[in-house]
Amino acid sequence: MSVTSTPTAKTTGPGRGEASHNRGLPQRGGRRREFTTRRGLQIAAFMAPAAVFVAVFTYYPMIAGGQMAFRNWKLTDLTDTSWVGLKNFSDVFADPAWGTVLGNTGVWVVGSIVPQLVIGFALALWLRRHFRFRGLYQALIFFPWAISGFLIGILFRWLFNSEFGVVNDLLQKAGLIDEPIAWLADPKTAMVAVLIANIWYGVTFFAIMILAALQSIPDELYEAAALDGASKSRTLFQITIPYIRTTLALTVLLRVIWIFNFPDLIFGMTGGGPNNETHIVTTWMIKITQQGDYGRASALGLLVVAALLVFAVFFLMATRDKKGVRS
Repeated sequence: MSVTSTPTAKTTGPGRGEASHNRGLPQRGGRRREFTTRRGLQIAAFMAPAAVFVAVFTYYPMIAGGQMAFRNWKLTDLTDTSWVGLKNFSDVFADPAWGTVLGNTGVWVVGSIVPQLVIGFALALWLRRHFRFRGLYQALIFFPWAISGFLIGILFRWLFNSEFGVVNDLLQKAGLIDEPIAWLADPKTAMVAVLIANIWYGVTFFAIMILAALQSIPDELYEAAALDGASKSRTLFQITIPYIRTTLALTVLLRVIWIFNFPDLIFGMTGGGPNNETHIVTTWMIKITQQGDYGRASALGLLVVAALLVFAVFFLMATRDKKGVRS
């Protein structure tokens, strides 16, 4: 009897067959794709349009405007744009209005930022609570931030009008004044009026930022403080404020920079008047530009950039968290 032997099938383990099958699949733990010249050129090609756009519309105007500060650049005589060095800067400091403008800028920034921070913080604490129609209140409070600053200025110019403004009408009906006040025409009250408008406009930003930070605080911290018998003021200064300290610092920094560079509202209300009493550095710079003296306006712009850069550096150094300070 003959025995017919059948050929045994070869078992294929993780060898050549499987390797060829999985050749096109990504291997776990394998090496990353090597960076080649072709890959680098592809990345550069994708980044080139954005880089060209930023260079043309951001850095070139900055450099061109910066070099104007050292030249005799006036629209009345474009034939003479000679190099004058620091003359434009000295002209800015020698201008009789410089002291008034600088003082107004300090009052404008400090008088706006402190009430905005306090009122915005209070609103954020209130909105963090759960109550009926909370979303509606949030929408009403956040709505002013969506309106243009120039339009806000025009609105408040009508409100503070000396003849038919709502502010004078309400004050007279309340018996606080006997006759209408020329808010925007009187040098003593013009800055007060623009500060009130800016405080109303900027409170929203602080409320938005602080409310977002407050919602990140765990409720367990407040529950533990309540069990320990901590008062509301102690909870505020030992839990709430330390927890959102970084957000508060960055928000204040951003608002200082924005308020310093916020001429829209002033132009909408007073245009810098009366008698330069509401002019700040940026509105004054625009006025000089309108007069055609681009060299002096550019010098003033460089001073603004330098001042804000120095402030930002020192502010961040003063408010940064230090190791070992917090317990």
